[in-house]
Amino acid sequence: MADQVLLAEGLGARTRRGWVFRDVDLAVEAGEFVTLSGAAGSGRTSLLLALAGHFRTSAGSVRRSAPAALGFVAGVNEPEPGLTVAEHVEERLVLLGRASWSLRKRRRQALDRLVDVPLRPETLGRDLDPLGAHLLCLALARVNEPGIILADDVDSGLSEVERRTLVEALRDTGAAVVVTAREDVAA
Repeated sequence: MADQVLLAEGLGARTRRGWVFRDVDLAVEAGEFVTLSGAAGSGRTSLLLALAGHFRTSAGSVRRSAPAALGFVAGVNEPEPGLTVAEHVEERLVLLGRASWSLRKRRRQALDRLVDVPLRPETLGRDLDPLGAHLLCLALARVNEPGIILADDVDSGLSEVERRTLVEALRDTGAAVVVTAREDVAA
C-alpha cells in the first residue's frame, strides 16, 4: 500500500435476499479520482459506505492508510434542515475540538480560516439546492483534512455545469476521491 490510501480485496456484502455487492477489488492512490458507476439499486451506495467504514461487509477486506470522510450521502450524511451553513461548520469544528462553544468570534475565525464554503453562511440546510448540499458536505468533510473523501450520487439532480463544478471542487481537495454516479464523471 505504498501510495495507496484505500485497498479493497474481495469485498462483498450479503443479506438474506442475496449479495448487495461482491468480489470487489479496488486500489485507490493518493490524489486519485475514482467513480463507482451503476444503475440505481446496483449497490453502489452500499459499496461506497463500506469503503468508508460505515457499512458492514461479509466478505473480503478494506484497508485505509489515511483518514476517510463522507461528503454528501442522502439519508446518511446530509445537511440538517434547521441549521444554517455557518452553524453546520461551527458544529463540526466544536465536535472536532477545534473551537469552543463559548467563543463565537473564535469559531467565526476558524470557519473563515479552515473552510472555503461558496455558500451564504445564513442559508438553512433545507434551502440548499443539490449542488449546495454537496458543497456544504464537502466543506464539512474537509475540516478534518482527510486523505480520502467519499461522496454519493454526484450526478443526481445536477445540471452539466453543476456536475462539473462539483467534480472540480472534489478534485481541488487534494485528497483521494471516490464517488458514485450513474455514469463515469471522472473525465
